[in-house]
Amino acid sequence: MAEDDTTVIQASAVAISGRALLIEGAPGSGKSSLALALIERGARLIGDDGVSLSRGEDGALIAAPPPRIAGMIELRGVGIVRLETAPPAPVALILALRSPRDASPERLPESVPTRPLLGCEIPVLPFEPGPLAPAMRAEWALRLHGLAPR
Repeated sequence: MAEDDTTVIQASAVAISGRALLIEGAPGSGKSSLALALIERGARLIGDDGVSLSRGEDGALIAAPPPRIAGMIELRGVGIVRLETAPPAPVALILALRSPRDASPERLPESVPTRPLLGCEIPVLPFEPGPLAPAMRAEWALRLHGLAPR
């Protein structure tokens, strides 16, 4: 795939068991905090506030660290921290972070809508991080609603 077939989106991403979990939301919504909490539980950073996306040879959507900010994560009120990055991974799920003033996500979603990204349909789960085990809930969201590994 040619380099110009890659796009960079404003989101954070971590790799969990070889699958990429994209975390999107408005500035200050908790993308980096959720990514950091997942990293503390064993996930690996792909990108913070920027993720390179491209199509893999098998047709999967691949998330990779963006070159200019690879390995950097912003910890609000602390500074920029450098971490080892994960290798590129297929995108399995997008968590769309909600702020407390947004409508609450479904309590028990039976199905998850998808969004096309570079020709791939990716599940998108509205997600309110909140104070109750956000990293563990995000891991379960990936298990229950993420695309299966190829």
